[in-house]
Amino acid sequence: MTARGQERLYQDLARALLEELAAGRYCVGARLPAERELAQQHGVSRPTVREAIIALEVQGLVEVRIGSGAYVVRLPGKEDVPGFNISAIELTEARLLFEGEAAALAATQVTDKELVEIEALVAEIARENLDPAGSVQADRAFHLAIARATRNQAVFEAVEQLWRLRDTSPEASLLHQKARTANVKPVVDEHSAVLQGLKDRNPAAARAAMRAHLSAVLDSLLFATEEKAVEEARRAIQAKRDRTARVTA
Repeated sequence: MTARGQERLYQDLARALLEELAAGRYCVGARLPAERELAQQHGVSRPTVREAIIALEVQGLVEVRIGSGAYVVRLPGKEDVPGFNISAIELTEARLLFEGEAAALAATQVTDKELVEIEALVAEIARENLDPAGSVQADRAFHLAIARATRNQAVFEAVEQLWRLRDTSPEASLLHQKARTANVKPVVDEHSAVLQGLKDRNPAAARAAMRAHLSAVLDSLLFATEEKAVEEARRAIQAKRDRTARVTA
């Protein structure tokens, strides 16, 4: 199925669920059917269900409780119309297309000085990953540095806008927050592979490494919305903190 077809499916499902809420099928405080059940009822994939639930969560109609499910917090009024922004999945698909080609072009243009900067950013990504409350500033800087190395301002601004949408689109922002909650962080080895393609001045290798990296990001975003996975990740983080506390006590 094309990305556009998948997009229509999640929007159609979100509209269908909103209509069910408006019709009184679920009351405030009620739990929506489980993801698997909704997928079977509507003949869609589980990722489609997740995207639809996120769209309703952004509108303040449901609340997803980790390890429990999605609960109705507000019933829609007549003025409530599904408003769809750019989803994290859609955004990452666009990044895969643009940034893969940006990496290929950068491999033919990048300077030694820029390679030193990009390599330093890979090391900074590794340092940020050690901080439980770490940001993705180094990750963002890494991707923008590659876009800048293309020597094409239009390419740079396109990539910069895609990263800006990650923060300004409510759906994209919410799913990336969920990913951080599930302890999904930038993978250093994936960034190192992109760097190596740039160092080798090999456009095909740089493109392939960037596409492999962003394909993995897509997979991680789907993983991050799995309630069980999120809950297990939280328990693992808490267990690690408890062990650290015992050692340092």
